[in-house]
Amino acid sequence: MGTNSKSSHASHVIAPTAVHPPSPPAPVVEAPDPNPQMTLADLLGGTEEPSTPAQVSLDLPPLAPEADPFDGLAAPNPVKLDPPPFASDAAPVPETDAALAVPPHEVAAAPESDDAATEAGSGLGEELGPAASPEPEALVEGPAEAVPDAVGQPDAPDPAAQTAAEAVPVVQEDEEDAPLTPIPDAPPVGSPTGAPILVGGEDFVNAQATLVAYQSAAGPREVLLAHVSEDAEGKLLEALSISKEQMVDVQVEEQVAECLDLDTKHQLSELVLAATTSAQHKLKTGAAMSENTILKHEKALSAVQSVLATPGLSDDEKAMAQHYLDQVNLVGEKINNGGEPMGYFTPYTHEVTKMVTKQVPGPAPDPEPGTLSAQLRKASRIKAKLDADTGETSWNGKSRTKANGQEYAIDLGEGWSAVYRPYADNDPTSTEFSMRGQLEVHAPVGAGHGKELVERLEQLHLVNKPMTAAEGEWTYLANNITAQDLGSKPGMAEAMATAGALEELQVQELVHARHKQLLDLGPDELHHAVKRIKLEAARKSLPLKVAVVRDAVAKATGFGSGDALAANPGYTPTPDVSGGWLTWSRFDVTGNHDAIKNAFTGKSLTHHVTGGNLLSVFQTGVLASTEKRAVMGIGGGLGMSEKADKYTGGANSVFVRVAHTPSNPATGYLVWDDPSVLMRRSDYYAYDSDQFGVSPDKKAAYGMTRDPLKIATHQAYNNEIMFRDGIDLLGAEAPSRIMCGSPTEREGLLQLFATRGITHLGGKPVHDVVKTA
Repeated sequence: MGTNSKSSHASHVIAPTAVHPPSPPAPVVEAPDPNPQMTLADLLGGTEEPSTPAQVSLDLPPLAPEADPFDGLAAPNPVKLDPPPFASDAAPVPETDAALAVPPHEVAAAPESDDAATEAGSGLGEELGPAASPEPEALVEGPAEAVPDAVGQPDAPDPAAQTAAEAVPVVQEDEEDAPLTPIPDAPPVGSPTGAPILVGGEDFVNAQATLVAYQSAAGPREVLLAHVSEDAEGKLLEALSISKEQMVDVQVEEQVAECLDLDTKHQLSELVLAATTSAQHKLKTGAAMSENTILKHEKALSAVQSVLATPGLSDDEKAMAQHYLDQVNLVGEKINNGGEPMGYFTPYTHEVTKMVTKQVPGPAPDPEPGTLSAQLRKASRIKAKLDADTGETSWNGKSRTKANGQEYAIDLGEGWSAVYRPYADNDPTSTEFSMRGQLEVHAPVGAGHGKELVERLEQLHLVNKPMTAAEGEWTYLANNITAQDLGSKPGMAEAMATAGALEELQVQELVHARHKQLLDLGPDELHHAVKRIKLEAARKSLPLKVAVVRDAVAKATGFGSGDALAANPGYTPTPDVSGGWLTWSRFDVTGNHDAIKNAFTGKSLTHHVTGGNLLSVFQTGVLASTEKRAVMGIGGGLGMSEKADKYTGGANSVFVRVAHTPSNPATGYLVWDDPSVLMRRSDYYAYDSDQFGVSPDKKAAYGMTRDPLKIATHQAYNNEIMFRDGIDLLGAEAPSRIMCGSPTEREGLLQLFATRGITHLGGKPVHDVVKTA
């Protein structure tokens, strides 16, 4: 229980993510719709009696009733904004409202990798090229009953609606917007934390994925690891044809341990084991040795001596007989003198190659047309191994540890595969909560699959493009809305509804701009093209969506406008590298450092590393969560509540406590005397008691808070703060004090830092940070 001992153990120094120049867009790999009869009219027709949507404001025209233009796309109340506020592809409209334009947020350039950037496109699909947009009046659908005509010749919009729509600001986007985290051609081989990247859209928790390259005898094994958001699971499942895994018997050659024929003939192992077991029972209970025990010992000794006297024994047979003689002599000594129980006895064996029958997963049935074959099986995790000497992690591509739940083994074709642990098939009350949504994408053995690992997400109907700066600001705002509990503030719901309407309108514009090309496509190609349009619409509408939501967030937090908020020094909509992952900050802390520092006066944040593992923790350079440790190759059993944390969801986080600033902390403590170093992050939640880190996504326990000012008041000895994934111990999140148990341990830690060129932690010389308790 508790957070004392929830720590990370491994050997590796975390290096910055390798970056490469962005490569050209890769071909889209996508499963066709299983319904081959779908037509453009189906995609645009919607329902016969559409419901009337709610109205949205912010100077947008009233929303008129309209049928859903795409199957499964619109919100419960489909909306129609008439006509669109967007510029056509052919003739961009200049910005009309500087107040809603997205200000540039520059991202510091990361050092380029020595490897040249290469395109890893699969060539399994082609993008539908954009067509010249028609005149603005041809870009918007008419009423639901006029949809069939709109396919051939769109109706002209209502002039009054057009006049209202002209008031909506237009933000001109940069078609060459560089990714926030360029995708490396190949992740660093053996790095336990891999290369963190940001993926566009909202399909992944914190928009984050990690590219890991495990060492193996066959070559690097590159894997993409990510956490799919629960809202995105539906479209992932649409890509799959799921069947239950069936086991079949197969004959395989295998190395097995067997007793020697001479041993079997004379029953040596059985006789020696019987004598050992009988004597051991008396030693454990303190009873006197019985006649039966003595007889068993004499019988075993006679048999072993008889075999040793046999002429012509092989070296292996002599070793076997001596092994048993040593054990029989030990039993005789215990019979005569008593004493402590004996150690565990194992018979003498040798390795032989034999044909054995094993059960293996059978072939999956053929999937439905246009879907991927997926087999439902018992959940598991990658069983990697971290070398304590080299700090590198390895995995043979097969070994996995058992988990309580279900997962899908997915065949992506061409030697590619994926494993997904769904929300739907894992009951949150009885399975491991922390694994729900985990996704693994596996490349064939070998290096250089970094970009294609991301591209292959398209096969699972997930966004497969790196995150741009505009998308980064959207994620930053979303995280701040959650962290600062702004969702219920006045204007926020309306702003989110408006953002959704803007994206829907962009979809309508693109479809009408390309309706002639779409009419020439077959059912499968049409489905692919419309899905691409949806992704393109999400990207093109993003600047306006960001501007609308930023303005609402600004007003909810006391800023006059979105521009005023963006100009605040604490507003930093770019992620920070934190060990082997990426974190987003919260502007109510980064822009208000003094208030946070004053709230925590006399208090610090602490984490207790148990078992004398300080050196191994800093060899890794990170304090990693239970789930992160698993894929890094660090064995389990290092904390007191690892198992419980998997069921509460706390296994996705590391734990620290609020405590009165200790003048002389005990051995194994990490202390942050300036809590704002960690409280600037937007991914934590806290309790003023030990709740095993129960996730707010499961069922937040009473008293859950994300408010740093409230957290500063926590007094319970077992309070806990949970930080997603982990904490960077060697970078900006380094602790103020590291308490060693002895001068020898301190010297070992200082030597580790010296070897790796680390002279300062948190701006202080390491000699002032590393102390002896």
